[in-house]
Amino acid sequence: MYREDFDSAGYNDRSAEDVYSKPVRAGKRTYFFDVKSTKGNNDYYLTITESKRRQNPDGSFAFDKHKIFLYKEDFEKFAQGLAEVVEYIKQNCFHGEIPVRTPEDSGSDVQFEDL
Repeated sequence: MYREDFDSAGYNDRSAEDVYSKPVRAGKRTYFFDVKSTKGNNDYYLTITESKRRQNPDGSFAFDKHKIFLYKEDFEKFAQGLAEVVEYIKQNCFHGEIPVRTPEDSGSDVQFEDL
């Protein structure tokens, strides 16, 4: 799916298999939640990728990508921490005005050719 990430890092072969992917378009960024299986399909993990399109000085486009690998032993603590921080932001940072995205912003219509 993101073969260029691996090839540019010097990897010729991926040891993980793609199991499930959920792209979420959010403004100028797209987030990818990818479930992958380890070599031999013995275990699963999650990668979260932030992709943001940027324009180069020559007018061409490139994508800045940042990736997090989340392993099963960390799922619960990660989810709890994320929920706590999101709730804190909602309660203390928006002062009653929480931004709401429209269904068009949900990312359900993301086409990989667009990225």
